[in-house]
Amino acid sequence: AEQGGEVVGWAALSPVSSRPVYAGVGEVSIYLADGVRGRGVGDRLLGALIESSEAAGLWTLQAGIFPENGASIALHRKFGFRQVGVRERLGRMTHGPLAGEWRDVMLLERRSPTVF
Repeated sequence: AEQGGEVVGWAALSPVSSRPVYAGVGEVSIYLADGVRGRGVGDRLLGALIESSEAAGLWTLQAGIFPENGASIALHRKFGFRQVGVRERLGRMTHGPLAGEWRDVMLLERRSPTVF
């Protein structure tokens, strides 16, 4: 997403596995610049990802979100994602104030109503 010639957000849809049995499962990632949070940029990006994924026949989308990222959790829930678990000590931060710390990640999931 761009505003005034600047990139203020981006989104990605990636396969969760190369195994054929999981061909219809994708992982979504959305990142926003601090100054645009709460202005609908995340809604537009996630909405476009969902639309693209359904057109491609994906049946499940997953998102891994740090538990304290309430804004991202709320955004995903708004679009039909639900929490299906917590992956404990899944990632280790490489930078910032939490560098070196192991992090839990909430796993959220959305099933496509158009595929099922």
